Amino acid sequence: MSVVPPLKSLDAAAFGRVGLVIGGDSAEREVSLNGGKSVAAALERNGIDFRVFDGPAALFEALQAGGIDRVFNLLHGPDGEDGSLQGALQLMKVPVTGADLASSALTMDKVRSKWVWERTGIATPPFECFGPDETDYERALDQFELPLFVKPTGLGSSIGVSKVGRKSELQAAVDLARKFGSSILIEAGISGKEYFAGVLGRMTLPLIRIETPREFYDYEAKYESDSTQYFCPCGLAQDLESELHSLSLKAYDLLGVSGWGRVDFLLDETGKAWFLEVNTTPGMTDHSLVPQAAAEIGIGFDELVWRILETSL
Repeated sequence: MSVVPPLKSLDAAAFGRVGLVIGGDSAEREVSLNGGKSVAAALERNGIDFRVFDGPAALFEALQAGGIDRVFNLLHGPDGEDGSLQGALQLMKVPVTGADLASSALTMDKVRSKWVWERTGIATPPFECFGPDETDYERALDQFELPLFVKPTGLGSSIGVSKVGRKSELQAAVDLARKFGSSILIEAGISGKEYFAGVLGRMTLPLIRIETPREFYDYEAKYESDSTQYFCPCGLAQDLESELHSLSLKAYDLLGVSGWGRVDFLLDETGKAWFLEVNTTPGMTDHSLVPQAAAEIGIGFDELVWRILETSL
C-alpha cells in the first residue's frame, strides 16, 4: 500500500465547470445513477461548480454549447467505460477522469485483457471464447471441470454472469449471457476467496475481502443484499498483502490503465492469485468497494471524489 500523496490542488476553481455524466443506456444504468447521486452531493460539498448529464448525448450537447471544462465520468459499461466516451472527449480536447481510450477498450473486453495477462505471466482462470455464431459449448465442458462461469465479454457489475454447477445448467447460462452481447466466455471456476484492490493514481488501497451467502458475488450481492460481508483489513499477513498489491498494480499497468480503478482477483487455497478483470470506472454507491477501502486509510468520500477529479488535471 502506497503512502497517501498530498492533493494536487486545494482550490475548487482549478477544476472549472465539471460535467458529471451518469446513467446512459447500458444494463448498468441503475448502478451509475445511484453512484451519481452520491458523487454529485460530494461535488457540491466540495464547492465545485458542476452540472449533471444523463448519458453521453446530453453531455455532448452541453460541450458544443461551451462552458464545460472537464468531465467526471461515472458511466458504467458500453458507451462510457469502453473507450467510446474517452475517444470522443480526446478529439474535443476535453479532460476526463480515469483511463484513456485504449485502456478503457481493452479492460472492457474480458477476452483480450485475459490474453494480455496470459502472455505476460499474470494468472487468470482459463477460458474459452464463443463468438456470435459459435455453439460448440461442449468444448468448455471437455476442458474444464465444473463449476464453470459463463459471462458476457463486455459488461460489468456481474450482469449476465452465471455459475454453472451442472451440465444441464449450461444452455440457460449461455442464453442469459448472450442477452448482453454477441460474444461470451466460459471460464473455469477457481476455488478461493474474492479480493479487490482499488487503485487511486499510483496508490494501491487496502485489499477488501468479501463473503456472500450467494453462489458468487453477483449483482444482488454487490448492490442489493445486506448479507454480503466486507473485510477491510482483509485478514492477510502484511507481507502477503504487500505482494498482492504489487501484483495487482502490475496487472493494472499491463492493461495501460491510469487515473483510478479496481482490480478483482481470487486467492486459491495455495495462496496463488487468479486475476479476473480491471474496472476503470468502479462503483461509487454505498455498497461500493473503492470508497470502503479509501476510508480505511482516512480518505473520506468527499476527498475520494476530489482525488478522482484530480485525475483529469
